[in-house]
Amino acid sequence: MRNYLFVTVLLLASPQFLRTNQDVSVNFDHQAQFAKFKTYKWVPVEGAQHLDDLTADQLVGTLNVALEKKGLKRSEDKPDLYIAYQIASGNEKKLSQFDLGASYGSGTGASGTGGASTTVVHSGLLVLDLYDVTTKKLIWRGVVSNAFAADAKPDKKQKQMDAAVDKLLKGYPPAAK
Repeated sequence: MRNYLFVTVLLLASPQFLRTNQDVSVNFDHQAQFAKFKTYKWVPVEGAQHLDDLTADQLVGTLNVALEKKGLKRSEDKPDLYIAYQIASGNEKKLSQFDLGASYGSGTGASGTGGASTTVVHSGLLVLDLYDVTTKKLIWRGVVSNAFAADAKPDKKQKQMDAAVDKLLKGYPPAAK
């Protein structure tokens, strides 16, 4: 019995087990009219941790497909939303916020005007932020832990990304009140 407990503890503490556990947290502006948003444009976050080009393209492609299923279309001309993502890997990272040069909404880690705010996050997180272009406010933030393993083979990485993005966007758009 003691040996089984020891093996169980080892399995639960192993990095492979931890990577398959994807927890999601979402916060959004309850006053935002999500039904009016139809188009989006990707924006970079200065100071954010960057992925290699292949992984970044794979992640953005996965997010584009999922966002299209949610009724959003990518548009470089006059989008309704700006969308930004960040990845935190390693021990601890500071999470930056896209600077619209105006007041931010009341989302997690949002504050100030015309500057960047930061929040400390733990490793393995994918953060997806949606900003209303008109009001220049953060209106939706989703965070998923263990989004994918950087050292995974491409097929496994894709499966991890698919699962993470599905979980992340499961409740999007939020139900209208």
